[in-house]
Amino acid sequence: MRLLLSAFTLMAIMIAEAGADSRANRLLDALVASYPDHLSGHDGRYLLWKDGTRMVFDDGKGPKPFKQLLNNPDLEDQFYTPYLKGRAGTAPGVNIDPGRVRFEPFFTKMYGDCKKGAVKANMVTITWLPKTVAKRIRVTRVNGVAKRLQAVSNDLEALPKRYRKFLNPIAGIYNCRKIAGTRRYSVHAYGAAIDINVKHAHYWRWSKPNKKGRYPYRNNIPIEIVEIFERHGFIWGGKWYHYDTMHFEYRPELLAVAPQ
Repeated sequence: MRLLLSAFTLMAIMIAEAGADSRANRLLDALVASYPDHLSGHDGRYLLWKDGTRMVFDDGKGPKPFKQLLNNPDLEDQFYTPYLKGRAGTAPGVNIDPGRVRFEPFFTKMYGDCKKGAVKANMVTITWLPKTVAKRIRVTRVNGVAKRLQAVSNDLEALPKRYRKFLNPIAGIYNCRKIAGTRRYSVHAYGAAIDINVKHAHYWRWSKPNKKGRYPYRNNIPIEIVEIFERHGFIWGGKWYHYDTMHFEYRPELLAVAPQ
């Protein structure tokens, strides 16, 4: 009987390990496909950069408390919860922040260190809402972000006029700064994020928690705007429990593995 139980236990372990390997490979595949200018492949454990750098995917520390996910993540932790595209995923549960967990060495290696001027060296000019607003803005050209944001702008401008108030003026793109209340750098520090009109936005830090210590969800940004950004590789901060509804950042790897 003990031998039988041991065999079942071993089989369960092998199945669990195979499932974990399959998930890791799927997520690593998504990273490589999303950033082909920088990544050459992976070996199931390490992400392989075109310059020969090997970046470990899983630090082996297992599941982490939410604060540790934010402040000391590995690459795997960036996928701790799925990003839900389109009309799904609003009013997320507590600490469901898909995309808010970022492994900074990955982004700094790819976009550069803003403190050393490396990000500014890759900034180019695009025209925001070229037919109606024609505002010239600076955004990184790395990963084709500038071209993709221009495509976003062109598609947004095709929306009915009633959407314009959410899109102009924008609140900013590049800013070499840390996220408020943290030691972590914003994706704005890489020139790969945009904040739309703050007048119509909501941000969790502007709200007061309820009696249970939770932040009631608030949003006025139309989903039609969100869907256009997502179509071009940008995720929306309005799908976070710690919501930031003006914020969009280029994260195609999360959209690549989003549930269909």
